[in-house]
Amino acid sequence: MTIHTRRFGRRTAASLGGLAVTVVAASTGLTGMASAAAAPGFLAAKHLPPHPSSSWTADRVTAGLPDPVPFCFDGELPDGDSTWYREFRTDLDTNAVQTTVVTPSAAAARALAAELNEAMTRCAAEVEQNPELTADWKDYGSLDVEEGADVYGVHVASDWGAADIHLFSVGRDGNTVTVVRWGQLGDFGDAPVAAFKKTTTIAVNRLY
Repeated sequence: MTIHTRRFGRRTAASLGGLAVTVVAASTGLTGMASAAAAPGFLAAKHLPPHPSSSWTADRVTAGLPDPVPFCFDGELPDGDSTWYREFRTDLDTNAVQTTVVTPSAAAARALAAELNEAMTRCAAEVEQNPELTADWKDYGSLDVEEGADVYGVHVASDWGAADIHLFSVGRDGNTVTVVRWGQLGDFGDAPVAAFKKTTTIAVNRLY
């Protein structure tokens, strides 16, 4: 297991909302040219890592990209009629989002998944833009599900004492790529890695 230390820059800080775990208001449903029938399968609230004191709530599957886009993938995930997302939240500080992209071919999906996995390492390029933020990340390895999935953890801390822990995964089934991000206040010791791996496996299996 490799641990890397880095900092995130101003764009990341904006995406994180000043390190506060942001819950976006409930979406109103599928929009634009996309429809519920066109979207791949998504996680349900019950598939998220169990919270010790609060149940999960799932918003509707919505066309396009979430706002904000998961911070390590800002600028990496394509927007359009073949992209959907679903947000999840608890009554406390924990939230999650799944974003899924249907590409024209399996080769295109393979390339997108590779870019997203590479983006997890390129996040370190944001370090020098904001000296008040530091971050460590862990590569939790790959999962044997469909065409594969990879799981990561990112801990972000500020000079003023705020700290968040995030888990990310990138998975692929055929021409479809799905990304799951889970986050809450805390550090690596608060991350439900084993449960998140199960969530990721379910997310990829539910695509089709």
